[in-house]
Amino acid sequence: MAVYGSLATVRAQLAGQRSFEAAFAYLEEFLRPGSAAQGQAMGVPAGETVRTELGDGIFGMAQAYFTKPRAEAKLESHRKYIDVQMMFAGAETMVTTDIARLKVSEDLTPEKDLIFYHDSRDLSELRLDLAGTTAVYFPVDAHAGGITGGPPALARKIIVKVPVLG
Repeated sequence: MAVYGSLATVRAQLAGQRSFEAAFAYLEEFLRPGSAAQGQAMGVPAGETVRTELGDGIFGMAQAYFTKPRAEAKLESHRKYIDVQMMFAGAETMVTTDIARLKVSEDLTPEKDLIFYHDSRDLSELRLDLAGTTAVYFPVDAHAGGITGGPPALARKIIVKVPVLG
């Protein structure tokens, strides 16, 4: 199941997992006041994503978007990558569940590492509402984000894609 908490907590929970070291180092740069990474994240226009290659098949994406109602959020998962998602500014709710509980609605693999699922009521909610709040989604974790309970609001999130080993 997904790992969730502050960046420091998530890093401690995944300590010893070498594949995550570059992801955590990259994310920490966004939390350093005055860093170039902070400037990059704040400069991403709403609706756009800026991709950064980190090496060894790992890449980061700084995103800016407006949150949406739950009904507009699609459950998805990935086979080739683990998502490490950190809120940078703003807030959102994310929902998650094990893919074994869902039925596939659209499988875009292998062209894209993306599988969509029919919606479900059997979901856990995670709130990413503080800078540094992080969620890690493994291939068994369906997830949907960018959800708001009120009017749309601008959110800025950093996602790191870490290749699944093996």
